[in-house]
Amino acid sequence: MKTNANIAKLSNEELFERYRNGHRATYFHELYRRYIPMLYGLCLKYLGNEADAQDAVMDLFEDLNQKITKYNITNFHSWLYTVAKNHCLLKIRKEKQVYFQDINETIMENGHFFTLLDEEKPNEDTSALEHCLTELSVEQRTSIEFFYYENKSYADIVSITGYTLDKVKSYIQNGKRNLKNCIMRLQNA
Repeated sequence: MKTNANIAKLSNEELFERYRNGHRATYFHELYRRYIPMLYGLCLKYLGNEADAQDAVMDLFEDLNQKITKYNITNFHSWLYTVAKNHCLLKIRKEKQVYFQDINETIMENGHFFTLLDEEKPNEDTSALEHCLTELSVEQRTSIEFFYYENKSYADIVSITGYTLDKVKSYIQNGKRNLKNCIMRLQNA
């Protein structure tokens, strides 16, 4: 059995190869210990505080010690970095809390002039909206219909239409502005 002094002399690649072939925990422990500063820095960057970063490093150690043999890893450093980053992102996503806030109409994207899904609009507003939708470019109309009528996310619209994310956002924003102007023009005529 190798002593800790002998194990410490092995390179990262040798440690990983010996662990992969023999599954001895001492090889993995030494290898992981060497990467703790990198992992801690990465977790601190993503999670934003020391306690969460320390917890993430410990969680990763426990998870990886049990799962590492299930993966075909060719570059341990890159693989570990990716796994740690994904772990942090997942932790952020799970802990993300939704807060509801009363939104002032002046900062709300839709404003007060119309809500596309509002069923209680007077007929003239509905017909004005339908008419104005036909005046939009195909890209704006398609993006707005998917977003408001079919409750699709930006990502959904990107995958359905093939437009870029920036284009989808632009089409919706410009389309809303064009609809507002058109509806106001029809109401004032």
